Amino acid sequence: MREYPKALLFYEKALGIREKTLSSNHPDLATSYNNIGLVYTNMGEYSKALSFHEKALGIQEKTLLANHPSLAISCNNIGDVYANMGEYSKALSLSKKALGILEKSLPANHPHLAGSCKNIGLLYKKMEEYSKALPYFERALNILKVLLPLNHPDLKDVKEDIEIVKKKL
Repeated sequence: MREYPKALLFYEKALGIREKTLSSNHPDLATSYNNIGLVYTNMGEYSKALSFHEKALGIQEKTLLANHPSLAISCNNIGDVYANMGEYSKALSLSKKALGILEKSLPANHPHLAGSCKNIGLLYKKMEEYSKALPYFERALNILKVLLPLNHPDLKDVKEDIEIVKKKL
C-alpha cells in the first residue's frame, strides 16, 4: 500500500494530541517521534527521519534506564537511517550501542539479539569487512536455530549471508 503521506497525517495528529496532554519528556512522545521518523525513513527523507528519531532518543535518555530496550530501538532506527544514507560507520556505531543495551536487558537467546547481530553483520558486509561480519552472522544463526523451525526463512537468510561472507574471505 505504501500510503506514507496518509500514515504521516495520522502520526502527526497523534503527536499533536500527545503534545497537548503529556509532559514534554513523556515516553509516549518518543513513540510518536519514532513512528514519524520511520515513515520519513520509508519515504527516503532521511534528514527529517533523523530529526524525529533523535528527538525520541533524547526523551528516552532522560526518562528511561540506560539499559531499557526502547533505547536500543531508537539507536537502531537512527542507525538504519545512516545506513540508508551510506554512512555505514555511523550506522555501525549505533547498531553496536543498541546491541550492548540489548545484551544487558534481554536473555541471551532473545530474537532481538539475533536481529541486532544480523544488522551488524550486514553493515560489515556492506563495508566489505567480511572477517568482522562473520561472527555476528554466526551468533545470529546460533540464536535463531534455537528459536525457529529449521525451514524458517530467517534461518535461510542468515545461512546465505554466512556463505557469501565465507566466499569473500
